[in-house]
Amino acid sequence: MASYHLSVKTIKRSAGRSSTAAAAYRAGERIECQREGRMHDYTAKRGIEETFILTPENAPSWAQDRASLWNAAEESETRRNSVTAREWELALPSEISAEDRSQITRQFAEELVSRYGVAVDVAIHAPHREGDQRNHHAHVLTTTRKLEPEGFTAKTRVLDSAKTGGVEIEQMREVWAGLQNRALERVGEVERVDHRSLEAQREDALSQGDTLKAEELDRDPEVKMGPAANAMERREMRAAEREGRDYEPVTERGRAVHAARQARALFVDMRERLELARDTYGAEREAGQGRVSAGLAALRAAASKDRDTDRGDGNIRDRLARIVGREEPEVGGQSVEEPPDRLQRFNERLRETLGRSEEVEVDRDDGGADKPSIQKRLEGVLNKQRETLEREGGRGAARDHGDEPEHEREIDREIDRDLGLSH
Repeated sequence: MASYHLSVKTIKRSAGRSSTAAAAYRAGERIECQREGRMHDYTAKRGIEETFILTPENAPSWAQDRASLWNAAEESETRRNSVTAREWELALPSEISAEDRSQITRQFAEELVSRYGVAVDVAIHAPHREGDQRNHHAHVLTTTRKLEPEGFTAKTRVLDSAKTGGVEIEQMREVWAGLQNRALERVGEVERVDHRSLEAQREDALSQGDTLKAEELDRDPEVKMGPAANAMERREMRAAEREGRDYEPVTERGRAVHAARQARALFVDMRERLELARDTYGAEREAGQGRVSAGLAALRAAASKDRDTDRGDGNIRDRLARIVGREEPEVGGQSVEEPPDRLQRFNERLRETLGRSEEVEVDRDDGGADKPSIQKRLEGVLNKQRETLEREGGRGAARDHGDEPEHEREIDREIDRDLGLSH
């Protein structure tokens, strides 16, 4: 499913980093840092799909040369603790083409140039060869000073200030979400990304009466894996694939993230089935079908979703039971208990959601006998064994992406994607 990630970091001299090293690594080039007298050579780096530089109108021509641009950026800063560059780290949707990913990244970079008057250096990276192959991402380096015909001038204080920096970044997060969603819409994808915090998304879902979606969002932000845990989990995934067994996380953080993502995937699957059943029921009723016929059509639609695909182990009812608390999930070998009142609230909300499509509790046949309601019949379908509904499930593998350089050493690591706020 589409997920959102945008983070903003700074390249600081006080941390032993330089913009020349960062630019060389991300673009896979060889740049000599004139200030340090060091050569940063990353020409052997693989997985770089595209690089380009955007500058303001009337910027000097030398700014199109990567080495000249970042050496000038370093020269413009005189303090030992100066911030010499800012990095915008973007997750790119795997659901769209490479051309579309390039287009929306360029549009985002153009917005940065127009908004702040800075030079922007973009590197689009392919997924790590040993990681999740959906994890396309981009590193967007920007100068911290405006670039004008005479060279670098004033600092971009609007991004540095405690008062305005957060507001600006939040606005750019919204811009990036909009670019992705329009691209997803163009290719016919149903999924959308959301730049807002989990709490804001939950409040919006409640205001629209989508209690199942609100319950899905009623969780803590996902735990960040970190480079060490990511490396261990990637090795375990490869080992599981070689040995033909199911992947089981080996770290505490990996187990927590894996369980959370499986739960989210289940909620999405349940919501899609409910919406499909509701839409089918409504369409059948509009076509003149009776309640019973329309209800059966809705049940068939929900049951047949993804019939021919293997979507993991366990039927929907079993997996839903693990989330609502009928079985206690384990994280790190210990049972994770939910408060009884929260489980009760969840069950009540789920029952309310299941019954909201039509206020039809009982149908009657010609003889006056009561028939089960649409809700009861849908629940019956969801209770059927795997051989009836075929195999179904969700994408449970950890979805992380990217690589993060650490000053001169520039060590590869995975970057966690998130569905909530991160910057």
